[in-house]
Amino acid sequence: MDGLHIVANLYGCRGDARFLTDGQALRRFALDSIERSGLTTLGNLFHEFPMGPDAAVTQTGGGVTGCVVLAESHLAMHTWPELQSVTLDVYVCNFTQNNDARARGVVADFIELFKPDDVVRHEVERDKQLMNEWLNPDYGFFLRSSKRIAQIKTAYQDLEIHESPQFGKLFRLDGCFQTSEKDEFHYHENLIHPAAMAHPSPRRALIIGGGDGGSSEELLKHPSIDKLTLVELDGKVIEIAKEHFSAIHHGVFDHPKLDLVVGDGLRYLADTREQFDLIALDLPDPFGPAEKLYESAFFADCKRALAPGGILTLHMGSPVARPERVKAIYQRLASTFEIVKPLVMFIPLYGSLWTMACCSDSFDPTGVAPAEIDRRIGKRNVRQLQYYNGATHHAVFALPNYVRDMTVGSTTVTPLPRKRSAA
Repeated sequence: MDGLHIVANLYGCRGDARFLTDGQALRRFALDSIERSGLTTLGNLFHEFPMGPDAAVTQTGGGVTGCVVLAESHLAMHTWPELQSVTLDVYVCNFTQNNDARARGVVADFIELFKPDDVVRHEVERDKQLMNEWLNPDYGFFLRSSKRIAQIKTAYQDLEIHESPQFGKLFRLDGCFQTSEKDEFHYHENLIHPAAMAHPSPRRALIIGGGDGGSSEELLKHPSIDKLTLVELDGKVIEIAKEHFSAIHHGVFDHPKLDLVVGDGLRYLADTREQFDLIALDLPDPFGPAEKLYESAFFADCKRALAPGGILTLHMGSPVARPERVKAIYQRLASTFEIVKPLVMFIPLYGSLWTMACCSDSFDPTGVAPAEIDRRIGKRNVRQLQYYNGATHHAVFALPNYVRDMTVGSTTVTPLPRKRSAA
């Protein structure tokens, strides 16, 4: 139902202290404010609390709880005189008319009455489903969902599919945004093409993760690829991609060069005797099933499985929200490979600047000139690129100083955080 919900905490109230303890005075003020706003009162109850646990029932001063029932919904509040604080809760529905301004007017009246030193205020539009993701305990972002299409719990993780006005259909895994129809190219093109285009002729490739098919679709644009093996732990991710995300994978699961394996990428790399010109780790954050795929032992298995001149590419996370994670992953890579080149780019769906890395014992992707990258794009007939070209190939390797300091300029060893911090 369409409506606006306003909640506010008022701290350090310096207004008339009488209104923190006098229920009748507070009731009169509330009813007057509601009448001025144009909202409609149906009933009310205001209760005065005693001063403390040992005070007589008739003695007041312990605060007031009040509620006004509105034709449009409600107003509720509680005062804390011992803290000089007030909590407010106002909700109005907008079924026949928009009452947002009226609700905001009532809240403004109370703020003017109590004159707080500080206000924490939130407005929630009740007809809009908001999806939020915390990148760390103090930093996150939100998107609006028009519709939740599906929510599925598998043996490994919780999966969600939403329709969103900003990004079209999108996919979430354990509450974290993974990919979307309208912005997937920011991630997939930068994960795949800087490594694949730097290699003179990649023929055999491996992707661990990437069950949405976006990385596979980008890699198979390179005609030199003879065989691409995709290893995805959770078969349900592939089912969801096939059903809902053809705009991302463009039917890649039916490509004759794609060998699809539903299984543990950790075990696959430990057991395989194949060698690959390119390995892409298209993984969620290093928690749960993916945690071991960011450890040094797994990176060593990746190195063993690379053919001479082979390149590993992967994402390392946000240098803004998780600098300690980026630093730790980089150090593990640098202790395994001779050449580790970080990349930075902004990924809208992830709400932050993001880092990736290209790793090799012989190939430096920054050693290929922009004109040569553009020539290879043309020669290989790699089409439908929305992000990547010769100029951006070098631009993403240009590191801001603070990212350079936490990666190539870092000397202290940082352990990889083992648990996700939640707000």
